[in-house]
Amino acid sequence: MQDPAEQFANVAAEIARRAKAAGMTIAAAESLTSGALSNALGAGNDASDWFRGGVVAYAEGVKRELLGVTAESVTSAQCARELATGVARVLGADAAVAVTGVGGPESADGQPPGTVFAAVTVRGTTNDTRLEFHGDPSEVVHQTVRAALELLRDALPPSA
Repeated sequence: MQDPAEQFANVAAEIARRAKAAGMTIAAAESLTSGALSNALGAGNDASDWFRGGVVAYAEGVKRELLGVTAESVTSAQCARELATGVARVLGADAAVAVTGVGGPESADGQPPGTVFAAVTVRGTTNDTRLEFHGDPSEVVHQTVRAALELLRDALPPSA
Protein backbone atom coordinates (compact mmCIF):
# COMPACT_ATOMS: atom_id res chain seq x y z
CA MET A 1 0.00 0.00 0.00
CA GLN A 2 1.36 3.42 -0.99
CA ASP A 3 2.01 5.90 1.80
CA PRO A 4 -0.39 8.84 1.26
CA ALA A 5 2.46 11.22 2.08
CA GLU A 6 4.10 10.25 -1.23
CA GLN A 7 1.38 12.25 -3.02
CA PHE A 8 2.63 15.39 -1.28
CA ALA A 9 6.37 14.70 -1.50
CA ASN A 10 7.22 17.67 -3.75
CA VAL A 11 5.55 20.29 -1.58
CA ALA A 12 6.91 18.66 1.60
CA ALA A 13 10.40 18.79 0.08
CA GLU A 14 9.99 22.51 -0.62
CA ILE A 15 8.77 23.10 2.95
CA ALA A 16 11.84 21.24 4.19
CA ARG A 17 14.17 23.36 2.03
CA ARG A 18 12.58 26.61 3.16
CA ALA A 19 12.47 25.67 6.84
CA LYS A 20 16.08 24.53 6.88
CA ALA A 21 17.33 27.56 4.93
CA ALA A 22 15.56 29.91 7.37
CA GLY A 23 16.59 27.90 10.44
CA MET A 24 12.93 27.45 11.36
CA THR A 25 10.99 24.71 13.08
CA ILE A 26 7.45 23.73 12.14
CA ALA A 27 4.46 22.18 13.94
CA ALA A 28 0.96 21.13 12.91
CA ALA A 29 -2.42 21.09 14.62
CA GLU A 30 -5.10 19.15 12.88
CA SER A 31 -8.64 18.13 13.50
CA LEU A 32 -10.29 17.23 10.20
CA THR A 33 -7.20 15.51 8.77
CA SER A 34 -6.59 13.25 11.80
CA GLY A 35 -2.81 13.10 11.41
CA ALA A 36 -2.53 13.07 7.61
CA LEU A 37 -0.97 16.53 7.57
CA SER A 38 1.68 15.56 10.13
CA ASN A 39 2.32 12.37 8.18
CA ALA A 40 3.05 14.41 5.05
CA LEU A 41 5.34 16.82 6.92
CA GLY A 42 7.15 14.03 8.74
CA ALA A 43 7.96 12.40 5.41
CA GLY A 44 9.81 15.55 4.29
CA ASN A 45 13.59 15.56 3.87
CA ASP A 46 15.50 15.66 7.16
CA ALA A 47 12.22 16.18 9.06
CA SER A 48 13.96 15.58 12.39
CA ASP A 49 15.86 18.83 11.81
CA TRP A 50 12.82 21.10 11.33
CA PHE A 51 9.53 19.30 12.17
CA ARG A 52 8.71 19.63 15.86
CA GLY A 53 5.61 17.43 15.61
CA GLY A 54 1.88 17.61 15.43
CA VAL A 55 -1.18 17.50 17.62
CA VAL A 56 -4.29 15.70 16.41
CA ALA A 57 -6.91 17.72 18.22
CA TYR A 58 -10.00 15.91 17.03
CA ALA A 59 -11.95 16.20 20.29
CA GLU A 60 -13.19 19.66 21.23
CA GLY A 61 -11.70 19.27 24.70
CA VAL A 62 -8.22 18.75 23.25
CA LYS A 63 -8.59 21.88 21.14
CA ARG A 64 -9.63 23.90 24.15
CA GLU A 65 -7.63 22.37 27.00
CA LEU A 66 -4.33 21.62 25.28
CA LEU A 67 -4.13 24.23 22.52
CA GLY A 68 -6.09 27.06 24.14
CA VAL A 69 -8.92 27.42 21.63
CA THR A 70 -11.51 29.93 22.84
CA ALA A 71 -13.52 30.27 19.62
CA GLU A 72 -17.22 29.71 20.09
CA SER A 73 -17.26 27.37 17.10
CA VAL A 74 -14.50 24.83 16.55
CA THR A 75 -15.35 25.00 12.85
CA SER A 76 -14.24 28.57 12.22
CA ALA A 77 -11.37 30.74 11.09
CA GLN A 78 -10.80 31.85 14.68
CA CYS A 79 -10.44 28.22 15.76
CA ALA A 80 -7.90 27.55 12.98
CA ARG A 81 -5.87 30.61 14.03
CA GLU A 82 -5.95 29.56 17.68
CA LEU A 83 -4.97 25.99 16.78
CA ALA A 84 -1.96 27.27 14.82
CA THR A 85 -0.76 29.65 17.52
CA GLY A 86 -1.50 27.10 20.25
CA VAL A 87 0.50 24.29 18.67
CA ALA A 88 3.40 26.64 17.90
CA ARG A 89 3.43 27.61 21.59
CA VAL A 90 3.03 24.08 22.96
CA LEU A 91 5.65 22.52 20.68
CA GLY A 92 8.02 25.50 20.60
CA ALA A 93 7.90 25.97 16.83
CA ASP A 94 8.67 29.05 14.75
CA ALA A 95 5.83 28.27 12.35
CA ALA A 96 2.70 26.15 12.42
CA VAL A 97 -0.13 25.10 10.17
CA ALA A 98 -3.59 24.13 11.41
CA VAL A 99 -6.80 22.81 9.88
CA THR A 100 -10.33 22.31 11.09
CA GLY A 101 -13.55 21.80 9.22
CA VAL A 102 -16.34 19.54 8.08
CA GLY A 103 -15.35 16.46 6.13
CA GLY A 104 -18.91 15.32 5.67
CA PRO A 105 -21.04 13.72 4.66
CA GLU A 106 -23.26 15.82 6.97
CA SER A 107 -23.09 19.50 7.92
CA ALA A 108 -21.63 20.46 11.31
CA ASP A 109 -21.61 23.69 13.31
CA GLY A 110 -23.78 25.28 10.63
CA GLN A 111 -21.13 24.64 7.97
CA PRO A 112 -21.76 22.49 4.88
CA PRO A 113 -19.62 19.43 4.17
CA GLY A 114 -16.30 20.29 2.59
CA THR A 115 -15.91 23.58 4.48
CA VAL A 116 -12.37 23.87 5.81
CA PHE A 117 -10.59 26.57 7.77
CA ALA A 118 -6.79 26.63 7.65
CA ALA A 119 -4.31 28.92 9.34
CA VAL A 120 -0.57 29.40 9.25
CA THR A 121 1.47 31.26 11.81
CA VAL A 122 5.07 32.27 11.14
CA ARG A 123 7.02 33.96 13.91
CA GLY A 124 3.94 35.58 15.38
CA THR A 125 2.13 36.55 12.18
CA THR A 126 -1.00 34.48 11.62
CA ASN A 127 -3.18 34.27 8.53
CA ASP A 128 -6.24 32.15 7.90
CA THR A 129 -8.31 31.11 4.94
CA ARG A 130 -11.62 29.44 4.28
CA LEU A 131 -11.62 26.66 1.71
CA GLU A 132 -14.45 24.70 0.12
CA PHE A 133 -13.92 21.21 -1.24
CA HIS A 134 -16.17 18.62 -2.85
CA GLY A 135 -16.18 14.87 -2.59
CA ASP A 136 -16.50 12.19 0.03
CA PRO A 137 -14.80 12.68 3.42
CA SER A 138 -11.55 11.03 2.32
CA GLU A 139 -11.36 13.29 -0.74
CA VAL A 140 -11.96 16.35 1.46
CA VAL A 141 -9.12 15.25 3.75
CA HIS A 142 -6.78 14.74 0.77
CA GLN A 143 -7.61 18.17 -0.67
CA THR A 144 -7.22 19.75 2.77
CA VAL A 145 -3.74 18.29 3.29
CA ARG A 146 -2.57 19.52 -0.11
CA ALA A 147 -4.00 23.03 0.47
CA ALA A 148 -2.56 23.27 3.99
CA LEU A 149 0.90 22.22 2.81
CA GLU A 150 0.77 24.79 0.02
CA LEU A 151 -0.33 27.52 2.45
CA LEU A 152 2.54 26.65 4.76
CA ARG A 153 5.06 26.54 1.92
CA ASP A 154 3.94 29.92 0.64
CA ALA A 155 4.14 31.49 4.13
CA LEU A 156 7.74 30.42 4.68
CA PRO A 157 10.65 32.53 3.43
CA PRO A 158 11.81 31.32 -0.01
CA SER A 159 14.97 29.21 0.02
CA ALA A 160 18.01 30.57 -1.78
